[in-house]
Amino acid sequence: MNAVEIADAVTELFEQPLDPAEFPFQFLEAFGEKATTIKRLRGGSTNHSDLDGGLLQRNRIHLAVASPGKTSEVLARLLASPATTRHKCKYALATDGDTVEAQSLLDDDVLAVGWSDLPGRFGFFLPLAGITTVRQISESSVDIHATNRLNKLYVELLSTNPQWGAPEKREDLNHFLARLIFCYFAEDTRIFHGEDLFTNTLRQMTEPDGSNFAEVLEKLFAAMNTKHADRGERFRGWADTFPYVNGGLFGGSPEVPRFTKIARSYALRIGELNWQEINPDIFGSMIQAVADDEERGALGMHYTSVPNILKVLNPLFLDSLRERLDAAGDNPRKLLNLRKRLAHIRVFDPACGSGNFLVIAYKQMRDIEAEVNRRRNEGDRRSEIPLTNFRGIELRHFA
Repeated sequence: MNAVEIADAVTELFEQPLDPAEFPFQFLEAFGEKATTIKRLRGGSTNHSDLDGGLLQRNRIHLAVASPGKTSEVLARLLASPATTRHKCKYALATDGDTVEAQSLLDDDVLAVGWSDLPGRFGFFLPLAGITTVRQISESSVDIHATNRLNKLYVELLSTNPQWGAPEKREDLNHFLARLIFCYFAEDTRIFHGEDLFTNTLRQMTEPDGSNFAEVLEKLFAAMNTKHADRGERFRGWADTFPYVNGGLFGGSPEVPRFTKIARSYALRIGELNWQEINPDIFGSMIQAVADDEERGALGMHYTSVPNILKVLNPLFLDSLRERLDAAGDNPRKLLNLRKRLAHIRVFDPACGSGNFLVIAYKQMRDIEAEVNRRRNEGDRRSEIPLTNFRGIELRHFA
């Protein structure tokens, strides 16, 4: 199982109330454990726990279900258990169906969340599925979770609107996804004023069967493509609440695919995520993993986090630029030379996909340029780093 499939399985498990007898087996199954292995654990032949009701799988995990309010006490017993140490467990986990507490015995990292919040932190347990990750990948759990939900919405929309899967409509579909993702980011980062303005508007203004969902979205998108001074009486009060968004994101075709009851549910569920925790630098990867037939569903297998991107870019050229910045100090001439140097660096990624490496390279160079301008008392100066210096992204229209 890849990380997206695991996210789906974990979400399904923790949407249901706790089943004390089945939970230990359900948890292992969600992280890809084979049916034959679970069968042996059920029979007791491979369960090495020394606690009543506990389940210990050698070299993996020791877990137990606690009575209400006793989660911390049971976790402490799991950690103190000689069997946990003897059988080299990677994790200890306890839950009472209200809270979940766990500790990684690989690095002593701890986790304590509400039952329904566990899916957002499933990355903590990824090593159970054989996905050995650095901490940054674990912290990207919410990114993968968002991509998983977007993927469900995408598949449902295509099943209802097969014409949108044709090559000539792919650009419109990608544009539509970009609009949706922007709105989810905007409502949680206060670009939109009001608590969960976008998701709540969709919930309140659309029919439960999704029949008018496209109509409502078209009205919202049209409003965000129109300056307030030009709106007149064309927009109802609920649509007029949304700001004008420049840059052309809401320009072009106003068409929205038809929604079903299921698609409406997925769209609202996506809005329930906290998009403040989602990394906007992987905006491109998020859409690509959903909309690209070759990439869909595989983000968790090859997602490259921003810290890991920097492990490549820093020694390649960013560290040397920062060294030049340190050496320049407040010398106006040296700072000017560095700014000119930044404007002439060209970055090429011949296999850029959605362009994450190029996006991060550009942002980091802009940060250095901004510091140069600050030291030269030119903080309002426009950037001199041209986008045309970042190559590879132009090879595919999607990117």
